[in-house]
Amino acid sequence: MKLLRRKEGPSLDSRLAALREAASLSEGRLSEEAVSGARSVAERAGVRRGLSIDHTVAALAGATGSGKSSLYNALAGEELATVGVTRPTTSTAQAALWDGEGSGPLLDWLEIPQRHSTTATTPDLSGLVLLDLPDHDSIRLSHRLEVDRLVEQVDLLVWVVDPQKYADAALHDRYLRPLAGHRDVMLVVLNQVDRLPPQAVDRCVRDLRRLLDDDGLAGVPVLAVSARTGTGIPELRSLLGDRVAERRSWSARLTADIATAAGHLAGATPSQQPADGRAEAGGEKGTAGLGRRLTAALAEAAGVSLVVEAVAKGHRHRAVVATGWPVTRWVRRFRPDPLRRLRIGAIAPPAKASGRPGTEIVGRTSVPAATAVQRAQVETAIRDVGEGAAAGLPGPWAAAVRQAARSRSEDLADAVDRAVARTSVGATRRPRWWRVVNVLQWLVFAGMAAGALWLGVLFGMDYLRLPQPPLPTVGAVPWPTVLLVGGALAGVVIAMLSRLAAWAGGRRRARRTARALRTAIGQVSREHVLDPVEAELDRYARFTEALELARA
Repeated sequence: MKLLRRKEGPSLDSRLAALREAASLSEGRLSEEAVSGARSVAERAGVRRGLSIDHTVAALAGATGSGKSSLYNALAGEELATVGVTRPTTSTAQAALWDGEGSGPLLDWLEIPQRHSTTATTPDLSGLVLLDLPDHDSIRLSHRLEVDRLVEQVDLLVWVVDPQKYADAALHDRYLRPLAGHRDVMLVVLNQVDRLPPQAVDRCVRDLRRLLDDDGLAGVPVLAVSARTGTGIPELRSLLGDRVAERRSWSARLTADIATAAGHLAGATPSQQPADGRAEAGGEKGTAGLGRRLTAALAEAAGVSLVVEAVAKGHRHRAVVATGWPVTRWVRRFRPDPLRRLRIGAIAPPAKASGRPGTEIVGRTSVPAATAVQRAQVETAIRDVGEGAAAGLPGPWAAAVRQAARSRSEDLADAVDRAVARTSVGATRRPRWWRVVNVLQWLVFAGMAAGALWLGVLFGMDYLRLPQPPLPTVGAVPWPTVLLVGGALAGVVIAMLSRLAAWAGGRRRARRTARALRTAIGQVSREHVLDPVEAELDRYARFTEALELARA
């Protein structure tokens, strides 16, 4: 069903959707009363818009003795309601229908058991469903509850007052003032004016007008009528006919309900600031600065400096083992590997929980646990993120932002350690040149060994006084000597050059690892602290936008 659209402002559909969104977003942040009230209004509005829009439900509501039933009969043109001295006379609401075909589901929803089709031919009132409600000040609780229920559901409210009790505080404090936002769907009728002198009627109407203005109901029509004599009845009937002909009272009522419910949500959000305040209260720029401080604290607590130093030393240690002189490199293996000592790059056993055989995961490191001071610095940084992001937000939302900052802090240390272990895996990769140099070293070592063996054979032959074979030379130096001495010198030179390269490579790798660790720890801080905070800030921004749309 396509709904009527106001000439200005958003449609009823968009307002209703905005109220639902605002109620959903504010759950757990604002009072349960305000949230449940908004949801109740949204549910009620959703049901009403699906029922007949060709009928306007108007309710005559008032205090005991105000003459509601008499006015009800006068409008209907026949005796439908019982009027008597004993009060309260009306115990349950009853309806008078003008062309009520198709109004059954609407009256079923309103739970109106007594329904009367009027015999009066009044074309202007075609589509009117007029309710006669019990007294709102009845001594019977069931009557008051019935009035409260229907006052929340009908399309048009006609408040019937009498000259004696039109200023009754129960009426103004309990109904009129809280319904100030419903002025477009309200009429006030001063009944029984036949009991007053003509000049007193004007004074009563002016005084009633003043009271209504004080209640925030400026512009609500006030009519002086007498159900007994018929004074003002034609004017009231004409005014009701105009409202019925417009076929907009139902949508105006729902719009007022939505705006009021949104106002209650806004009232539950003290010191509310506009949605664009997100940038000031922890937007992208604000959270970036807070995130850097948190990343620095986490990096210190995670021992990043120790890991970076171990990466540089470990690179040099492994380079010597891989590219050193084969004669002496084995001695290096007796020294502890800095990376292995911290379990950097260690691989855990196959992960059975994943259900994929052979899957391997990075294990935990053996970096020393954070000190009490470092843990306190991390706690302070997390608190600063929450406080900085919550600055300028209303109390309930500020508390939600601070809670969001700590919502995942319990597993933050483990997440950081896993990030360090995962990121540091790259620091254990062997450069390709190590393999080339290693091959070269073994070739040189093979040449040196060949020279030594050659010289050993020559020495043995000389010792046994065997004839010496021809001995090639390089200039004046025999080839065996060149191979032995040259191989030893070449191996040492290659080892020294490799050490220089390893030292420079260790520094580069340490810098890269430091940047990678800071990035990885920054990602962890974002996932565990900043993202929940920004999600809460975004939730508040969407809440304020929805609230503004619902109240527009």
